[in-house]
Amino acid sequence: MTAGKQLFHEDAALMRRRFTADEGQGDSRRAAAYVRMSTDHQKYSTENQLKTIERYAEERGFRITEVFEDSGRSGLRVDGREGLQRLVREVQTGNANFSAILVYDVSRWGRFQDADEGAYYEYVCSRAGIRVHYCGEQFDNDGSIGSVLLKNVKRVMAGEYSRELSIKVFAGQCRLVELGFRQGGPAGYGLRRQLIDENRISKGILNRGDRKSLQTDRVVLTLGPSEEVEQIREIYQLFVHQGRSEKEIASDLNANGSLTDFGRPWTSASVHQILTNEKYIGNNVFNRVSFKLKQKRVANSPETWVRSDSAFPAVVSRALFERARAIIDARSAGYSDEELLRLLQTILDEEGYLSGVAIDERDDMPSASVYRRRFGSLTRAYSLIGYVPDRDYSYIEINRSTV
Repeated sequence: MTAGKQLFHEDAALMRRRFTADEGQGDSRRAAAYVRMSTDHQKYSTENQLKTIERYAEERGFRITEVFEDSGRSGLRVDGREGLQRLVREVQTGNANFSAILVYDVSRWGRFQDADEGAYYEYVCSRAGIRVHYCGEQFDNDGSIGSVLLKNVKRVMAGEYSRELSIKVFAGQCRLVELGFRQGGPAGYGLRRQLIDENRISKGILNRGDRKSLQTDRVVLTLGPSEEVEQIREIYQLFVHQGRSEKEIASDLNANGSLTDFGRPWTSASVHQILTNEKYIGNNVFNRVSFKLKQKRVANSPETWVRSDSAFPAVVSRALFERARAIIDARSAGYSDEELLRLLQTILDEEGYLSGVAIDERDDMPSASVYRRRFGSLTRAYSLIGYVPDRDYSYIEINRSTV
């Protein structure tokens, strides 16, 4: 915990003790503070927000009895914002021990892409007789026509800020990809993430979980340990020249005591991923799937992909990679869309669930990559047979947007 973060929690705890100890005043002046910080500007730090809220509470005679906090959380959605969720839950269940909610400004309440969503959560509070106060705004949230108009404009502006920022960030990411720089995701077996400075001079290898600290630094992929590189090449040789299946190759690797880059035993799916990922021929591919503003995930058509070929050192030759892809594509050439969906339904009936791993582990049907190419994404194929996963698999598709 950083010193500033620790100080914030100490101040919040002291505030709760000080105001809770004052039992001489009625509950009508009890207030809860809500603070949220993403990563946009230091002025929105939780400490700065709380100071403004404290001044507002002192001027208006409120006693802050509880602080709800969402640090490092985007305001685009309520998902993952445990502080706001807990706040709304206390209001809805009638367990709220306060009559007002103090927030720094409209954007801290949320940058919802639908302005009505932010209005809805405020309405939940007002319906329970609890008013939301925006302490840093230039208007009183008193229900007057002027305050209602300004508040709605602020909500739209908060959402528009995120949309504009998303466009700028995406454009920057695309430019970096075209220059050959890696945009997120693990390196993969046989590869490593290398940190370089603005002059493309190496600053060392990044371990799993490490991130660059300087804005001018960049990340590229480079060859990993020689034994892993040779293992990748052996996988291609066994698949292309000896006709071994992914399952057979995985069995051989496990028998030799080999583990994946995640330290796990090999499976048909992990072998298949190596045989189909363009990063093993040095290609940098981005924007295969969009999940902008944390809204609907969209599988993009190939002409919208952003790529830089031969951006990284190749582990295998392009000719060998294309032969492996041709073998994999040939396995699905004779299947119609209806037959592919029927096979998908068979797995669902037998296993009770669907996933890319479950598909790739089957020897009697095409791989998950076939379904992605044919239907745009796995979740699209799932929807065609009426299957909705119990968990959110969008992060898997996001990871696949950068190969």
